[in-house]
Amino acid sequence: MVIRQPLYSKEEFARRGDEIYESTIRPQVEADNYGKIVAIDIETGTFAMADDTLAASQELLAKCPHAQTWVVRVGHRAVHRFGARSLK
Repeated sequence: MVIRQPLYSKEEFARRGDEIYESTIRPQVEADNYGKIVAIDIETGTFAMADDTLAASQELLAKCPHAQTWVVRVGHRAVHRFGARSLK
């Protein structure tokens, strides 16, 4: 198994991922896919969508084996939440 190393700082990684999602992917997926997971390669903009993080990540890696993966939940501020407090 090959271990992929991050190529960017955490801040740059997040900035790139959010920028690609907001400018390119969100308009394509938000209307009918509330709650689904989008995995994005922050270098190419390639993305995959699934019901869970693992499935979306695996689908993205099948398309783009060296992906630098950023994950977003459609319609939510965070992918996961901890505790009983609502994010809405």
